[in-house]
Amino acid sequence: MRKSLPIGIQTFKDIIQGGFLYVDKTSTIYEVIHNPKGVYFFSRPRRFGKSLLVSTLEEIFLGNRALFQGLWLHDSPYPWPQHPVIHIDFSRHRVESAEALEIVISEHLQQIAGRYATEAQGRNYLSQFENLIRELSARNQVVILIDEYDKPLLDNIENLAEVQRIQNVLKGFYTVIKSMDAYVRFVFLTGISKFSRVGIFSGLNNLQDISMHDRFATLLGFSQAEVEQNFGVYLQDFADREGRDLATIVAEIRAWYNGFAFSRRGESVYNPFSLLLLLDSQDFRNYWFESGTPTFLIKLIQKQNYNIQQLDDLNVGELAFSSYDLERLQVLPLLYQTGYLTIKGYDAERQLYRLGYPNREVEQAFTQVLLGAFSAVDETLAAGYLWRLLDALAARTLERFFELMDAFFAGIPYDPSTGSGHRIQIGQERYYQTIFYLIFRLIGLEAAAEVRTSRGRIDAVVELVDVVYLFEFKLDGDAQEALDQIQARGYAEPYRASGKALILVGINFDTAARGIADWQTKTL
Repeated sequence: MRKSLPIGIQTFKDIIQGGFLYVDKTSTIYEVIHNPKGVYFFSRPRRFGKSLLVSTLEEIFLGNRALFQGLWLHDSPYPWPQHPVIHIDFSRHRVESAEALEIVISEHLQQIAGRYATEAQGRNYLSQFENLIRELSARNQVVILIDEYDKPLLDNIENLAEVQRIQNVLKGFYTVIKSMDAYVRFVFLTGISKFSRVGIFSGLNNLQDISMHDRFATLLGFSQAEVEQNFGVYLQDFADREGRDLATIVAEIRAWYNGFAFSRRGESVYNPFSLLLLLDSQDFRNYWFESGTPTFLIKLIQKQNYNIQQLDDLNVGELAFSSYDLERLQVLPLLYQTGYLTIKGYDAERQLYRLGYPNREVEQAFTQVLLGAFSAVDETLAAGYLWRLLDALAARTLERFFELMDAFFAGIPYDPSTGSGHRIQIGQERYYQTIFYLIFRLIGLEAAAEVRTSRGRIDAVVELVDVVYLFEFKLDGDAQEALDQIQARGYAEPYRASGKALILVGINFDTAARGIADWQTKTL
């Protein structure tokens, strides 16, 4: 029997009782819960099923075994004891101050106490939390589930003074958990970002971060095998509608939506949010990105003048994943934790992780947003311009190509503000080169900025079916000088054996005119 897709449903009981399709993760969940004590932190990007996982844990610890009929855990060695559960979901609220957060926590505690026919007594949220744990522990050891612990921080991330006050509220809250350890059976916290333990979890020093453990790599998201085993009828429907064979449509779906990896050797997974919407609508789109625009990320990239041309091939040590402090935010760990970059490989000998875009959906959507932020062309119009640029290159009509390129530069203000008081350094070659790079990423070309050669770096290479373009940029300089540099340094030599026409292009950007001042070309 075909089960309905659980689109937008984040409650385990609703999925099971509603007869929706549930991908059985309970054997992996057992690996988390079977120890007599556990205090865990688990991070994943947004829309990855964290709330459903927490809801599933709640039903397990409440002892609701009947809901798990037909799932692995139902007949497992797990003994199904009943525990009182304190479940707080910070994703349900947007708080703008430390005082508002204290009220939200206190209201949560009062609601939970009411469900157990008791009260959360105390002068403030800290004493209420402590007293509620002690009161509920008379029934059995308490389970504490905190979903999206970092949302109050992320909601205020651009207001450092307030976010530090919110940080102190959370720090006190988690310190209570440690002090009440004798009354607690299990603690599980989810979030997107792993903030410094000194700032948030210093009182919770027994916290174990399992976010990058190999055995929990597929705890959230769907593996390729899970997709084919659980969604076969939907995949076949999609293939039939497209008039293509099943293997072809599965390969395309994989390229679009698989690719998220969260450990050194762990299997890659699909974002469940995107996959479910795809199978429902049977239309390839950027579903995940449509659910939220990373405005703060874009501002941070601009503020730090971050080199986005390296995003599709980074090699970093393990420290890059955890050096995330509120006072010193860094682009790279934030991009990984929010899902715009993922682990693409691991060099055990050098202990280096290779990072890159997870899949086509993320790369295409994120690149488009970046282009809209850096250039003067509206995001909604960019696609049309991009394809006309490609047509001009394919036809070798460079006059038309540069006419179209001007649209991306002409409206850039001389010294635009990011909105945070920081001024973008427009007078830098990288800014213009970044726009050029993003344009060619979006039209799917092999445009590799600053390609290494034995004699220097080429600013960009664009390879088509029968022609290779080599671009060199100058800022307030001379286009002929840029063209001469390509020839003097032999940048074209590695491409002569391709049998394709080689077109060398020197470009001069004029910061006063805020655009392309002149260009020179030579065909080899």
